[in-house]
Amino acid sequence: MTSQRYLSELFSLDGRVAVVTGGSSGIGRAIAGALAHAGARVVIVARKKAELVAAVDELTADGCQAAWVSGDLSSRAGVRAAAEDAAAVFGEPDILVNSAGINLRPPMSELGDDVWDATMAVNLEAPFLLGQRFGPGMAERGFGRIIHITSQQAHRAFVQSGAYGVSKGALESLARSQAEAWSPHGVTCNTLVPGFVMTALNERLSSDPEKVAALAARTMVGRNGLAEDFAGAAVFLASRGAGYVTGQSIHVDGGMSVH
Repeated sequence: MTSQRYLSELFSLDGRVAVVTGGSSGIGRAIAGALAHAGARVVIVARKKAELVAAVDELTADGCQAAWVSGDLSSRAGVRAAAEDAAAVFGEPDILVNSAGINLRPPMSELGDDVWDATMAVNLEAPFLLGQRFGPGMAERGFGRIIHITSQQAHRAFVQSGAYGVSKGALESLARSQAEAWSPHGVTCNTLVPGFVMTALNERLSSDPEKVAALAARTMVGRNGLAEDFAGAAVFLASRGAGYVTGQSIHVDGGMSVH
């Protein structure tokens, strides 16, 4: 067997369909691109049409199969509508990546119902509803991959974790519950845990050079993360080769969590 064939059998996503929320920017965009280049037909779900069009145009120009759905993940009705629209493009997905998120972190004493509800709706309830929509079908077909993007705040509180940290900790618990329910039927459910990544979601910190340098010093590799650092881990978790990896929180953080 040639090395190319061996690697293809382990990691190729040819014939798979993936839905990636938040796939028009940041980590989600890097993961959508990685899955598409590995052979999956990818549907990107996000809000901003211009970013969606740019992301899909880039992928199709590279010969990938990709499409976009503009959806509002802040309400149950919006999530359900986006799910149906996404499934109508290439068919029911084999891979679901929940990367969409909001990062509102006022001081705890100022945390109101509005920020709490908005955070839980996008960061936790949308992944739950999408899992409920697609997970049973994956289990029935005997193959599925659910990947959530969480945060260091799922494991420790810093920089005013507030509702954001709670939502990400709960999301990791959701992955374990999904794994318990569906992994006996071929569906793995895992989370990727970033350190500090230079994306628009972290603009509040990334605009401060001193804080950026201090965060880089907390890693073992000496730099902060980039969106493309998640490509390999996402393809691995989405592949046949990761069929025995489930219920796990995999840190892609340059060693920050253990330094």
